[in-house]
Amino acid sequence: MLIELPILWIIILDFIAWFFFHMLISWLCLKIPDHWLHNNQTFFKSRSFERNGDLWQSLFHIKSWKKFLPDASFILKANYDKKELGQTNVENLEKFLIEINRAELTHWLAMLPALLFFIWNPLWAGFIMIAYAILANLPFILTQRYNRPRLQRLLQLKQQREAGK
Repeated sequence: MLIELPILWIIILDFIAWFFFHMLISWLCLKIPDHWLHNNQTFFKSRSFERNGDLWQSLFHIKSWKKFLPDASFILKANYDKKELGQTNVENLEKFLIEINRAELTHWLAMLPALLFFIWNPLWAGFIMIAYAILANLPFILTQRYNRPRLQRLLQLKQQREAGK
C-alpha cells in the first residue's frame, strides 16, 4: 500500500474507483469503430477448444443463468438495443455480433484497473480487488464466447437464404 487511508475511506474509494473505471472503459469501448470489432478479428474468433461455445455450456451451464446478467447499456445510452434482435435479419445480426465483440472487449479491459487498487489498499484487499474484477467480468466474457458462434451460424444461414433468393 503506497497511500495510508482509514478503512472506511478505502472502502468508499474502492466503490467510487470501480464505478469510475467501469464507466470510463465502457464509454471508451463505445467509441471504438464497428469495423475494428468485426468478427474477422483474431481476438474474437472462437477457438477450437471452445467447441463453438459448447465448452462454456458444459462447464458453467450458461443457458441457465445468462438471462440474469444485468445490461448496463442503458446507463451509457448505448446505440444498440438487444430487443432489436427479435428482428433476425442480416443487418441486425451483424450489428449484434459487433456488439458482442464490444462487450467482450469491454469486460476484458474492465479487469485491468484491479492492479491500481494496490496503491491505496492493503495487500490482502488488493487481491480481493483482483478477485472481484475476475468474478464481476468473467460471466459476461463467457456469455459472449458462448453466444457468438450461435449467432454466427444463424447469420450464415440468413445470408445463404438471402443469396438464394
